[in-house]
Amino acid sequence: MANLSPRRMLPLLSEPHKGGRSALTCRFRCGNACAHDVPNTSDNRYFGDIVAEVVSRRGLLRAGTAGALVAGALAAGVVPATPAMADPGRHGRGSKGGRGRSRLTFTAVPPGTDDRVTVPEGYDSAVVVRWGDPVLPDAPAFDFDNQTAEAQAKQFGYNCDFVAFFPMGADRALLWVNHEYTDESLMFRGYVDGDSADEEQIRIAMAAHGGSVVELERVGRSGRWKLVTRGRRRYNRRITVHTRMRLTGPAAGSDLLKTADDPTGTRVYGMLNNCAGGTTPWGTVLTAEENWNQYFVGGDGVPEKQKEALARYGVDTSTSVPDGNRRFDRIEERFDLSRHPNEINRFGWIVEIDPFDPDSTPIKRTALGRFAHEAATTTLAKDGRLVAYMGDDSRYEYIYKFVSKDRYIPGHDRHNRRLLDEGTLYVARFSGNSPKKEIDGSGKLPSDGEFDGTGEWIPLVSGDRSFVPGMSAAEVLVYTRLAADKVGATKMDRPEDVERNPVNGRVYVALTNNSNRTPAEADEANPRANNRHGHILEIAERRGDAAATRFDWSLPLVCGDPKDPNTYFAGFDKSKVSPISCPDNIAFDPEGNLWISTDGNALSANDGLFAMPVSGRDRGHLRQFLSAPVGAEVCGPLITEDGRSVFVAIQHPGESDGATPDNPASHWPDGGKAQPRPAVVVAWHKHGKKIGS
Repeated sequence: MANLSPRRMLPLLSEPHKGGRSALTCRFRCGNACAHDVPNTSDNRYFGDIVAEVVSRRGLLRAGTAGALVAGALAAGVVPATPAMADPGRHGRGSKGGRGRSRLTFTAVPPGTDDRVTVPEGYDSAVVVRWGDPVLPDAPAFDFDNQTAEAQAKQFGYNCDFVAFFPMGADRALLWVNHEYTDESLMFRGYVDGDSADEEQIRIAMAAHGGSVVELERVGRSGRWKLVTRGRRRYNRRITVHTRMRLTGPAAGSDLLKTADDPTGTRVYGMLNNCAGGTTPWGTVLTAEENWNQYFVGGDGVPEKQKEALARYGVDTSTSVPDGNRRFDRIEERFDLSRHPNEINRFGWIVEIDPFDPDSTPIKRTALGRFAHEAATTTLAKDGRLVAYMGDDSRYEYIYKFVSKDRYIPGHDRHNRRLLDEGTLYVARFSGNSPKKEIDGSGKLPSDGEFDGTGEWIPLVSGDRSFVPGMSAAEVLVYTRLAADKVGATKMDRPEDVERNPVNGRVYVALTNNSNRTPAEADEANPRANNRHGHILEIAERRGDAAATRFDWSLPLVCGDPKDPNTYFAGFDKSKVSPISCPDNIAFDPEGNLWISTDGNALSANDGLFAMPVSGRDRGHLRQFLSAPVGAEVCGPLITEDGRSVFVAIQHPGESDGATPDNPASHWPDGGKAQPRPAVVVAWHKHGKKIGS
């Protein structure tokens, strides 16, 4: 691949709408998944029924690493294990990098209901790029009532989720943004469904999926960034449903991935419903395909032997066209499973994209498994192997980890770009250390004062070797959920983003919610029945090594109204914290503070962005930093390496029940009578201080 610019190494960073989401969000985001039966019907034991293993949680991260490895890893911005990653103890008191009070000093904003972005006193915010803004130099100006597919393919796509920031010096950068899904009822006047839609509307929606690369420039010496709108903009790029991609890794070329269009099983067009993601130490994006199952029709016409696997991935095999389907099959018959039953197997992967080479071919990495991917956060093991953490965002799904076979070598680009094609894929199993009778589904803390325990990473596949009886390596990778069922992985409450803290080395998981969990199903890692508000999971890998196969875990945050006795803020005084509901994406600032964005706030307020120290005396002191406009969720977030800017993606503003273009629920971001437009926002301190100061 051509290098167009010196590459900057990166930090690695049955009701249709339960909870706080609108019916529109449920319909267009995930095909009303909550209105259907849970795809995971396995009888995996809940770990509250597993014999508890009680071990010491102290001293687990004390480990050094070779000086050369540390130097190489730091050059790449990844997070190796170091002696500074000391175990913070039961409540994180006294850990290195977290002694005394946190540097977070901003005054929390109150829960919001206004149709605007609200940030604390002393801060400001601005839109960086919105739906329809030109990405390619020859893109036309956005015209809501006269949009075309040709125009949309050159403009910023519709919804925006994961963002990645690639510095090119102090004042220039590239921004990658996922375009997760489209809401046609807000994009087009009079839209009813895919059956009656104009074909051009379907083509526009197809072009609005995917992702964008845009070039940014700093405004003065501030933390504000804006689009570069002049000159060649040679890095700018749109990825859509029609972008040609390659399949690599152990499953590539298998019969499960072969179609009439591609008998080799190694080529595919486009990506669908990309949600969270990650970056690599060699400077590429990893973007995660999530609710891709909803785009296909013809599930009732597939061969009988495939129906079990399709059902496990949420495909309705009893009907030809599910209600509300976008009907991409009217434009391209590959979306009809009765004609092309393997086409769906070519979606649901982690996709690697090079933002520095607009002519490069994106790669779907099959070694990382296939499911409703959330995140692909990379870090280095103590021996230099690459590790990627991933979640599967559905009720009762699992948490995964991939460990490469070979080591990362700084500067050896050709070698490093093969690391994601061979390694071991694991799934997590958790055990609690409290008696079963103390985990009753109420959310009440057990007698030891904390939800915690131990866990193990269970191997599923390594290269061409399967560890799952009765399944080949290709079957494990294509039908990863079925493989995880077989080995007894722990069913979690919608595992979304997974990130590793750059200061303490621990891994944090956003578990968004699960209103289906019953009291009998409660376990110590998912301790509440009817879990409408979600929680945060903290994992401490043994010896501080990301490649370890055993770990300790705890729940530092059990979300909801602080006045509810069944919420928990790491033991911090709950009269001083902000209410929070439905954690979705997470990030860390350079000091290791945890930042949480929310999706589906079930506390009658808009979604927002929150910050919480995870060590020191302020561990658990959660404060709201930003409030979103009406009907929107907050995605991202991303704090720049210098700590002076925070980017958030404001997704689906105005996506409220009953909203239409003729009766909009929001006019953000343009105000007046304008239609709502998803957009990426940057916030900064007015006096140049770091975010959170």
